[in-house]
Amino acid sequence: MVISGPSGVGKSTTCRRLCADVPAEFSVSWTTRPRRPGEEDDRDYRFVDAATFERLLAENGFIEHAEVYGHRYGTPRAPVDEALRTGRTIVLEIDINGARQVRRVLPEALMIFLLPPTPEEQARRILGRRTDSQAEIEKRLARADGEIRHAKELGIYDCFLVNDDPDQTVETIRGWIEAR
Repeated sequence: MVISGPSGVGKSTTCRRLCADVPAEFSVSWTTRPRRPGEEDDRDYRFVDAATFERLLAENGFIEHAEVYGHRYGTPRAPVDEALRTGRTIVLEIDINGARQVRRVLPEALMIFLLPPTPEEQARRILGRRTDSQAEIEKRLARADGEIRHAKELGIYDCFLVNDDPDQTVETIRGWIEAR
């Protein structure tokens, strides 16, 4: 399952709740970006240097990868392959470009795009993280509208869901999983 959406929409919260409730496992992406306060290696991301990232990329070790806001991100192939081979549900929290790559490789994946309830709520969530500069926040908010339009135009997502109530969002996604 792929969960995408613009910054501040609640992707991480939704993924954590899904993994606890479904049950499912979270695919820990690799990234070259610095760790934010409170993040843990191998829980939130696997934080690596550029050389380590490039080495796995050269070995075809990512199912998808992208550069976002100047940092590299990628989903390692081995844990996804293992989960699929053993019939377990795995949740990937990735951007639109990564979702396109996953759709080509795993056409059966459930692809969900989360939407913010309002632009104001989205801004409040990003500000509440207290991890980004004002310039970074403005860049993320300016990009969100285009991301949403682009996601709808691509036609790769199975579902678009407004994340205004986290409990209801998880319950809705659980229903989609059970229906499949």
